[in-house]
Amino acid sequence: MRLAVALIGAACLAACDTGTEQRDDIASTRTVQRPYLPVPPGTIARGAAARQAALAPPGPEVTRDVMARGEERFRAFCSPCHGSTGRGDGTVVSRGFPPPLSYHEERLLSLSPEQIVQVITNGKGRMFPYADRVLPEERWAIAHYVKALQAKGAGLAPDRGAARP
Repeated sequence: MRLAVALIGAACLAACDTGTEQRDDIASTRTVQRPYLPVPPGTIARGAAARQAALAPPGPEVTRDVMARGEERFRAFCSPCHGSTGRGDGTVVSRGFPPPLSYHEERLLSLSPEQIVQVITNGKGRMFPYADRVLPEERWAIAHYVKALQAKGAGLAPDRGAARP
């Protein structure tokens, strides 16, 4: 049995061609390395100006469609940590992660939509940036939805000390 396996293995190896004999003739197999050239001063990456303009205040007009999109994006990106009501009781908290801030805390109630967009873009504290995951228009929609959540929960104390399931 061992002899048969050894003969089959030897036959397979003999039939293999590594292709290294012709490697220098095929350009697609060689890596082209260019020296590092610094970016010239004043250069702007493609699309950077449009992204910056999309993030500039006051953002898009608040419409029913913007709020619906904000709710959808909030549920996808924010609610796992902040919870569906923004009280910091998302599903990750029940799995042992530290609770994030509640949107209903006094300090966060005073944030403007522009400041919320900046936090979504750059991150803050344990929250990592979402600039590469959420489009600028969607960040504005989320910020307006957060302000609507705060307005709905105005006057209610945050339930930070409540038992978590």
